[in-house]
Amino acid sequence: MTSQPPQRPEVVVRQADRPGDLGWTVMAHGEIYHRQFGWDANFEALVAQIVADYATGHDPARESAWIAEVDGERVGCVLCVAGDEPAVAKLRILLVAPTARGLGVGSRLVERCVAFARDAGYRQVTLWTNDVLASARRIYEAAGFVLTDQEPHHSFGHDLVGQNWTLDLSVTTAAAGN
Repeated sequence: MTSQPPQRPEVVVRQADRPGDLGWTVMAHGEIYHRQFGWDANFEALVAQIVADYATGHDPARESAWIAEVDGERVGCVLCVAGDEPAVAKLRILLVAPTARGLGVGSRLVERCVAFARDAGYRQVTLWTNDVLASARRIYEAAGFVLTDQEPHHSFGHDLVGQNWTLDLSVTTAAAGN
C-alpha cells in the first residue's frame, strides 16, 4: 500500500473586490496584531482609515488591493495606493495570517503589488513598517526594497522603531533584463 504525499494547500491571490474583503482586512489586522504583538485598537483604527480612504476614492488605474486565500479562506492582504508624489506608489497593510505563514503568501502578495505598480507606471514603491515585523522585512528585502530610514516612536501602546523602505522600479526592471 502506497501513501499519498500530503497535498500542498492551494494559494490564490485575487482582487479584493468581494463583499467583506475590506472589512476582513481591518478585522484581521486588529485581531492578529493584538494577539501577536499586544498592539491596541489604535492600530486597527489606522488600518481602518487606510482601507476607508482606499474604498471611497481609489483610482483603479493607479491603485489596487488583493486578498490571498488558502483553500478558499482569506489569509492575507495588501494594498497598492498612490504616494505623495505622482511617480511613487505605497505598499500598504501587508498581512499574512499565522495559519498561512510559510506558504509563500506574503511574497506572492508583494510580487503582485510591485507588478501592478510597475504596470501602472510608478518609478518607486515605498512602505512604512516597524522593526518588530521581521518576517515582513525579510519579504521586502527579498523583493529588492532597501531600508531608507528609521525612527523610534510610541504607537499602538508600545515603543517601536518605524522604518521606511523603498524599491526603485527602474533598477529592478533593468536588473531583471540582465
